[in-house]
Amino acid sequence: EACGVRRIKLGSQGLEVSAQGLGCMGLSAFYGTPKPETEAIALIHHAIHSGVTFLDTSDIYGPETNELLLSKALKDGVREKVELATKYGIRYAEGKVELKGDPAYVRAACEASLMRVDVACIDLYYQHRIDTRVPIEITIGELKKLVEEGKIKYIGLSEASASTIRRAHAVHPITALQIEWSLWSRDVEEDIIPTCRELGIGIVAYSPLGRGFFASGRTILPLICS
Repeated sequence: EACGVRRIKLGSQGLEVSAQGLGCMGLSAFYGTPKPETEAIALIHHAIHSGVTFLDTSDIYGPETNELLLSKALKDGVREKVELATKYGIRYAEGKVELKGDPAYVRAACEASLMRVDVACIDLYYQHRIDTRVPIEITIGELKKLVEEGKIKYIGLSEASASTIRRAHAVHPITALQIEWSLWSRDVEEDIIPTCRELGIGIVAYSPLGRGFFASGRTILPLICS
């Protein structure tokens, strides 16, 4: 184990990841000016070399530029060393944020991410936010087809309610739920965490250091609990 970063099972379908993950969003968007590409790639390679192999991105980060950055960082055999997670479901349309979970969009978004990151398969594919206009069973049904086709290995949800998690899991096993969980964001402990534990769904906690408040300038890595 490089630098003592342990490996854990995430969820109960067989996915194994590093117990710390690298959230790549801030390299391209939202948290200040994007890093120069060479520095960002060096940081990703340093994380992997240190044993942090669970990389998290999304098609909305940039938008799209973070996935393109990952495609460059994963060249020359690096892809085989990592567990790659990306997301779909949020898009900017005419200056507004839109949530989409209809089957045609899910498939198109997945195939676009595969092309941008330049990989044959996404290890963990999350619905970034829930489109309440589309029954979750319909969305997960399309993701199940993508699993069967070998385009994704495992299905995840992000920011979903306990009832949505249960309904989704009944269609196809959900491997992980990504949700904000930290010292000052604890409301998920009432219903969502117990539901995931009951169903064998892993928890990926984003912003565990209070969006950098507790980080003292250090690189912020999501922590994972099974």
